[in-house]
Amino acid sequence: MENPVLIFGAGSLGLTALDIFQRNGVVVYGLLDDDKNVHGKEFGDVSVLGETDDDGFLKLIGQKCEAFVALDDTRVRKKLVKMLNDRRHIQPVNAIHDTATVSTLANIGHGNLIAARVVVNPFAEIGQHCIIQSGAVIDSQAKLGDYVHIGTGSFINSGATVEEGAFIGTGVTVVAGVTIGKNARIGAGSVVIESVASGTTVFGNPAQKVG
Repeated sequence: MENPVLIFGAGSLGLTALDIFQRNGVVVYGLLDDDKNVHGKEFGDVSVLGETDDDGFLKLIGQKCEAFVALDDTRVRKKLVKMLNDRRHIQPVNAIHDTATVSTLANIGHGNLIAARVVVNPFAEIGQHCIIQSGAVIDSQAKLGDYVHIGTGSFINSGATVEEGAFIGTGVTVVAGVTIGKNARIGAGSVVIESVASGTTVFGNPAQKVG
């Protein structure tokens, strides 16, 4: 990536993205965050410059600067991505850690965070604006929709499908061929052996519906 990048979000996810870009030799122009308490704060040699809707900085995005949205809250992330699409006519770039192993045969969209030691195997499909935390494995022919969160050390087996907005906690195993429905939530450490309906929360080994 030739252009510097502006990161939206100065929380833990933003700092993870900062580390990823710097490890890859990408210049980070700065961080933007709506929490005024962190404005002016420095992380190494990178500062929190202002709010996420600051026109002065947004005007840089496009020919001179790339953008990355690093916020845990999916609703806020969607709002910022839409704003970047509509006002700056760009898609956020991917942040892929240098220790991640991503097959050249995998299909990956825009704006994804792929953290340290993640493995993405051949013919896996990853949508847009997903967060894949450290050590997760996305096996061959598994499919992730947009805005999916995969927790640290989770294993999405071959042929499994995780639909848009689903949240997979830390250390989850999703067995081969299972479908996790849109906006479903899977509790940490769960083993999912059958498909989960949209909007459902499950937990346990084997995973059972909660509430």
